[in-house]
Amino acid sequence: MKTRKWFWTIVLSAILVLPLLFVFFNQNGAQQHSDSPQTQPTMGNHSSDSEKESQKQPQSQPPSKKEPNQNPSSKTDDKSKSKILWGADSATKVDKAFLKCVKENYGTPAVFGRYLETKEGISQGLTQKEVDFLHGQGIKVIPIFNHFTDATGYKKGVSEAKEAITYAKKIGIPKGTAIFADIEPKYPVDDGFIRGWVDTLMKSDYKPGIYGVFTKDGSVTSAYKKAIGKDKDIQKHTIIWSSNPGPGITGKDSAPKFKPNAPDKVNVSIWQYGIDGKTCNIDTNLIQSEVLADLW
Repeated sequence: MKTRKWFWTIVLSAILVLPLLFVFFNQNGAQQHSDSPQTQPTMGNHSSDSEKESQKQPQSQPPSKKEPNQNPSSKTDDKSKSKILWGADSATKVDKAFLKCVKENYGTPAVFGRYLETKEGISQGLTQKEVDFLHGQGIKVIPIFNHFTDATGYKKGVSEAKEAITYAKKIGIPKGTAIFADIEPKYPVDDGFIRGWVDTLMKSDYKPGIYGVFTKDGSVTSAYKKAIGKDKDIQKHTIIWSSNPGPGITGKDSAPKFKPNAPDKVNVSIWQYGIDGKTCNIDTNLIQSEVLADLW
């Protein structure tokens, strides 16, 4: 009887205790779950980091086509570096015998300066036959106008320019060719003459050029600077031919480097570095290649 009562006591105790234990363990497990830190899925974290990293790094560009190996600065330098050519000028008519004298004693000129129309006692005028001969030798011509001894006044500059244009058309000088006013050191000169000369030629089929001894304190330099001070286009459109300094006549192969003593604002393109050759009646010059297109 005691054993049976003991049995039922254990059964009843188990029935009462087991549900309580079940509830206790169930609540404890839920609390542990809620107390543990919440974490994002591993793929989500990698994806987020990847996106951030991609924002930091620059977008990769598709490979561009390889350009040819070019150096823009060298191209500019090639254009800016002019070739220097050797030439001559003379008051004497150039024929086969005269050119032979020049070639044998000095060298073959690329350019020859010659005068428009004859000026008695000074220069023999250029002829079409002479031009054809020079061109046949591959020599370009610098047309020079020297029919004045006074280079003062705007009207004077205009009238001399008109006369030069008449001579140029008479001999058939093509459009775009420069004609040079020969302003010798002993001539009086002012800015008015230069402006008149340049203005008239710029309005014609031809281009303006001026020959002179452009020294720092020279009268032609002073007149030219005053002229460009009043009209900047004069400096832009006028080709300057200067005889300063004058180291003396040489042959082509022994010519000096192109270093005219150009005063400020005077851009010299042709340098007459030697005058009065003894063997042949020539002056010697160095010419920048850029002006060849403006010669005949």
